This record gives sequence, C-alpha cells and structure tokens, in this order.
Amino acid sequence: MAVDYKRELNVLIELILQEQASDLHFSVGAHPLIRVSGTLIPLLKKPILTDADVNSFAKVLMRIDQYERYQNFTEIDFSYENTEGVRFRGNAFYQRGHMGIALRLIPNVIRDFNELNLPPILESFTQRSQGFFLCVGPVGQGKSTTLASMVNLINKTRAEHIVTIEDPIEYVYEEQKSLIDQREVGIDTKNFETALTSALRQDVDVILVGEMRNTETIASAVTAAETGHLVYSTLHTNDAAQTINRIVDSFPSTQQDQVRVQLASSLIAIFSQRLIPHIAGGLVPAYELLINNTAVSNLIRENRIHEIPSVIETGLEQGMIDMNRSLARLVQNGDITVENAFTYAVNQKGLERLI
Repeated sequence: MAVDYKRELNVLIELILQEQASDLHFSVGAHPLIRVSGTLIPLLKKPILTDADVNSFAKVLMRIDQYERYQNFTEIDFSYENTEGVRFRGNAFYQRGHMGIALRLIPNVIRDFNELNLPPILESFTQRSQGFFLCVGPVGQGKSTTLASMVNLINKTRAEHIVTIEDPIEYVYEEQKSLIDQREVGIDTKNFETALTSALRQDVDVILVGEMRNTETIASAVTAAETGHLVYSTLHTNDAAQTINRIVDSFPSTQQDQVRVQLASSLIAIFSQRLIPHIAGGLVPAYELLINNTAVSNLIRENRIHEIPSVIETGLEQGMIDMNRSLARLVQNGDITVENAFTYAVNQKGLERLI
C-alpha cells in the first residue's frame, strides 16, 4: 500500500506536540527521531526510512522551486507550516549520498522573558532608539526565541516600523502597536545585505537580522545601528569576547581599527545563552551578559578584548553577569545538576569557586 506522506507527517507533528519535542529528524537507514529536553529519541514504532521515504517527505515539506534548488545545490533552508498552523524551520541536506532533513518546531505563541526564564534587564534593551544588540551562542540554544520575545515586546508597547530579514522566516508576529514587515531571503529579497541596504530607505526603526553570515552583512548591520536604527542579530559564537573578535576579524586588517571604533560606539550589549536540561524536565537558559559602558567601549577601541571577561565578572551592579555565576545560581536554585553545570562551563575552575 502506498504511503500518504502528508498524512504521516501530520501524525509525526501531533506526536511532537504531545511529547513537547523541539526537533524532528529524517535520516536514511534510521527511524525518525525527535528531540525532547535536549535528548534525541528514535521513534521505534515507525519504520526505518529509505531514500524514497525521505525524498517523499522533502516533496511534502518544500515548494517545487525549493525542492529543485535542493536538488541542484544539495542543501537548503526552508520553512513549513501545516494546515493547523504549526510551523517549522527546516534544513535539508545530503550525507554520504543520501538525503537528510532536520526540522525545528517554531512555537506559535511568542513567550515573554518570564516564561523563557530570561533576565528582566533585557527589557531595557527594547527601549533603546538605536544601537546594536547581539544574541550569540551555538546552534539550537534559543537565540531566535530570545530575539523574537524582544521584538514582540516592542510590538506590544511602541508604534515602530519593524523589518525582519530571515532565512527562513521563523516566528510570525501579530501586529499590535507596530508595523512589522517580515522578509525571507530567497523569496522576498536576494540576500541579507541587499535587504539591509533597502531597509534604510523604508523609514524603518527596528531591524532584526536573522543571522550575520558574512562581512557585507556585518558591515551593513553596524552601519544601520550607527545611523539611528535599533538592530538585533545573532552570531554562532561562544561568548562576548569571541563575538567582538569574530566581527573585527571578518574585515581586512586595513579596516579593523575603523570597525572597532564603530562597534565601540554602536554596541548596546551582547547576550550569550545556553539551554541546559532542567532537573524537573525541559530546558532552562544559562547566560552571559556584556553591557557596553565606557570601560567596555575603551577596551574595544583599544583592542584589549581579552580584558572583557574581567569587566563582566565585576559588572554585576550594572546588570552584567558571567556564565559561571549564572550556572552557579541555577545549581543553587535546584534547576540544574552540578554535573551539567560543569559540562557547560567554559572556565570550570572559576565555577568551582562559586558552587
């Protein structure tokens, strides 16, 4: 009997919602897998997937032009929404000559800081009229969710023109006080840098750049922040110091001094986060927060980035927090295990002194 792959996909989506899973994986030679509270679980009651199975799921998940692009370039980002309004961010790829698909569930409801266990100080960074705010961390650590919460708070409280540039569009905003234009790379615009340049001519107040993938996008984002816009974006970096170095090092050496000057004046803050298994189930964020003040600005301008971790450790009264202090607090509150705290700690000796 022929398999109805659209129906089968909806059965899997129902299971994801029921189990409160975050991800769904299709890989040839394996059962479908879901990720629950950070752990991958094979769905053993489902048959092992063949090439034909994964290919058929790909055709259900993608538009015809996306599927053709996938075949031509062997990988693609896409978004998918079923008839019930359940949305996913997807990436299809090839591995060892076989198709693979990874889907990340995008919640329909944009949760607030309290629901996400994020620090209330993030609200102050939604009240700025201009500047550059970065949310950083490895893939899958909740960066997009944090920025969506910040953008939605602006949407609820201020009449602003917000432009998001994403690949693909993840959270869909319901306009409240703000006008929100969401642009998807490859559909609504050619690329991130083109959309950023265009946004400056669209009477925009707030710009969300889904990801800064190249030097041109970084340069455009910094310029937008300098010229009176509030810019939010992400980078796949581990902490604030590494983020600043990554931005500066992406430019030719002849431009790096100028970039440091621009960053020193336009940066608002860098928020680095990790999602850690909660003792009671689910995930809870640990984080580092660098707030740009006079001392930080001078360190960036003078290329003394290696001193930034010390500034964060001593900046508690100004709202800064280092990752070790955040991890220690989660342990003391009974949210995470000591073992997981050390697993996620960059400086384990420093964490020992706090626990």
